[in-house]
Amino acid sequence: MTTFKEISGQLIRTLSSDPANLLEGQIWYNSTIGVLKVSEVLPTAWSSGGNLTTARSDLGGAGTQTAGLAFGGSVPGVSNATEEYNGTSWSPGGNLGTARYTFAGAGTQTAGLAFGGSAPTTGATEEYNGSIWTGGGTMLGARFALAGCGTQTAGLGFGGYPVPLAASTEAYNGSAWTAGGSMNTGRRVLGGCGTQTAALGFGGYIGPTTNITEEYNGSVWTTSGNLNTARSQMGSAGIQTAALAFGGSPTLPTQTGITEEYNGSVWATSPASLATARRSMANTIGTQASALAAGGFGPVKTAVTEEYNSGLIGTKTLTTS
Repeated sequence: MTTFKEISGQLIRTLSSDPANLLEGQIWYNSTIGVLKVSEVLPTAWSSGGNLTTARSDLGGAGTQTAGLAFGGSVPGVSNATEEYNGTSWSPGGNLGTARYTFAGAGTQTAGLAFGGSAPTTGATEEYNGSIWTGGGTMLGARFALAGCGTQTAGLGFGGYPVPLAASTEAYNGSAWTAGGSMNTGRRVLGGCGTQTAALGFGGYIGPTTNITEEYNGSVWTTSGNLNTARSQMGSAGIQTAALAFGGSPTLPTQTGITEEYNGSVWATSPASLATARRSMANTIGTQASALAAGGFGPVKTAVTEEYNSGLIGTKTLTTS
């Protein structure tokens, strides 16, 4: 009988615990629990997470799937509440100084950034340190329905409303905003992700909804591959070369759960869609492989949270017969 060593050129390792950094196709024997295991790529899927404490739409977001931040939004009325996610459940954080909705967020759970927004239209910026929000530099132009990305000390805001600002870009250095390069296609309620010098803007509303994607290098926007599903008010996460677009509205007042992944040049539709189709969720929480969809409207304001996992490696127990 052919042995595993003859097939693979190596013996199956005996370990007291599972390896910390798995590679696809690894096989080992866990001596502590007495089982044979293999690592494999897990199915791409959205799964249920812990609900927000307060159902809301048009809120800001920042952080990661296991250390997320959601703030502000429409409840109805305008909220200043902040919630923090630990990978399982949400808990209250410090309130925004300026209650707002349809604004942009960026950064991390302990170094968040909120800017722009409506009710009334504002250019106010706030910085979060993990417990309280404090005022930062005001944007050059008050706007809402914009996209944002980056960090607390290197943020980026682009697009939005009113119309004169629909193509404009501003960069934040931790204290003040400066003008950047204009988008080729001005728009509002668009998706955005990435960094201040490697950003991505996609979809949005220009009269009808659009599928246009643009990449930013810190000074100039260039057009790239279109979304497969034109939409506005979508969720977004990731970086310029590995982005995620999910949910949104192809045509108001409808919403979708369709998810797409971007590889730096083209978008591909994911096999997994949101279980709760919606629009106006918290943005920029997580990565392409590990994102969070929190809150939104679909067709009423919701507290639903879903977690996206794509291309992650897990373990499987092998049995013999």
